[in-house]
Amino acid sequence: MADAGRAAEAAARSRADYPRFLTIATRWMDNDVYGHVNNVTFYSYFDTVVNEHLIRAGGLDFARDAAIGVVAETSCVFRKSLSFPDTIDAGLAVTKLGNSSVVYEIGLFRHGDETPAALGRFVHVWVDRATQRPVAIPSRIRAALEPLQVRRARTSGAKRGLVTQS
Repeated sequence: MADAGRAAEAAARSRADYPRFLTIATRWMDNDVYGHVNNVTFYSYFDTVVNEHLIRAGGLDFARDAAIGVVAETSCVFRKSLSFPDTIDAGLAVTKLGNSSVVYEIGLFRHGDETPAALGRFVHVWVDRATQRPVAIPSRIRAALEPLQVRRARTSGAKRGLVTQS
């Protein structure tokens, strides 16, 4: 998707577009010298909301499971600054659930805001821990991801909508 399309998509998102949320407290160390959360920290928030869900809802044992999710791609569209002591509501959705890969969309919302401060894309590819070759997403992980699936409707222009998959 073109950068302008991703920016328009981020502007069109709201809390209602995400089936799951995790509250994340910013920390003093998250701020950079400009007084806002450093851009790299946003990626840490993405990683946190995805893996918290996989551990709690999917029973992921990242230290011992034979299949692990390896991050293959990440991106972020920044819309507004966040800073300590903001509280972030990280919205999580699955926009594609394949055989061995999953695409997540994460919306980072300042607590109380209806529009995201940032929109993230995060792709996991499931691999065999020993061989690093792609494998099917484990059934318990798939079961945890299925309720998060949404279909993002593609429309002409900058307007984008949300359609829940049936």
